[in-house]
Amino acid sequence: MKINNKTQLWLLVLLIIIVNISCSNNDESNSDVEEIDPDDTDNPVDNPNFPLSDQDNTGNWVLNSEISDEFDTGSLDEDKWQIQGKDGVYKSNFVGRHPSQFSPNNAIVEDGKLKILTKWEPDFPFSDATREQCGETYSYENITTAAVISRKQFQYGYMEIRSKSAKARITSSFWTTGFQSELDMFEMFGDPKPGETSLDWQKRLKFNMISWNPDNPYYLPDGNGPAHTRNIQAENNTADDFHVYGFEWTADFIKVYIDGELHPLGTILKSQVTNNGADPDRWVTDVAYWIWFDSETFCFLGLPEAADLPVAYEIDYVRIWQNN
Repeated sequence: MKINNKTQLWLLVLLIIIVNISCSNNDESNSDVEEIDPDDTDNPVDNPNFPLSDQDNTGNWVLNSEISDEFDTGSLDEDKWQIQGKDGVYKSNFVGRHPSQFSPNNAIVEDGKLKILTKWEPDFPFSDATREQCGETYSYENITTAAVISRKQFQYGYMEIRSKSAKARITSSFWTTGFQSELDMFEMFGDPKPGETSLDWQKRLKFNMISWNPDNPYYLPDGNGPAHTRNIQAENNTADDFHVYGFEWTADFIKVYIDGELHPLGTILKSQVTNNGADPDRWVTDVAYWIWFDSETFCFLGLPEAADLPVAYEIDYVRIWQNN
């Protein structure tokens, strides 16, 4: 068949159109793909869908969205979190560790982070209750802190937060409560009073397993029943920068990770705890837990003064995974 010049021209135009469409489709298919240089420390490979220590998800983790939170909505989700003291409600009747007290105004979401504030507020309506601590009864009340508690409970899984402790003589804590049981993943002290151990405290994750069961051998007459406690030392001061802290909690062990790495002292075995005298068939942390974030005063590490405050304990996110 003979093709005239006009037909050749139309065929050329059609060919150009087809080529352009193909190139356009290729550009669109690649537009959402970000190539990450694994050697680029400013852009690390990090899949937020899984724990930092298990990026390949060998543990078959599934995110529990009812307790996990990125704190990026501009305000605290109070369907998910209880603010201690709001509307006069105090879970477990805990108003704060004397001489500080929880203020509902000190728990805020700002800059994509949950901030637990500690302030100097002499005019705050403090509780009339008094408490002796460290051999003294504190008569002054100037310090307000805050606590936030999950409304849902969970049992066993992987808890991970990215946080920076407050640089003051107060705790920055990530802990839990359940039926006659408490698990303190960490209590951090950003600026303890000067002394021989002050540098250690600035890097310390104080880990505690506590039984509140009066029938348990750990329970003591004064109400303090530590089943196990351990000082886990980080490489850096916890108040200097944000770090990722992970806690794998099972029926047989708890493992503590810092920035995705298992800490050398971060494996707590059920057998280690029960060998100290507890019921061998019971793991002290075998109950469902509520999560707490809070700051408290501990007089033996010193108390903040007006010039030290305000400060903030900041939590970038909390993520809870389970695989059962």
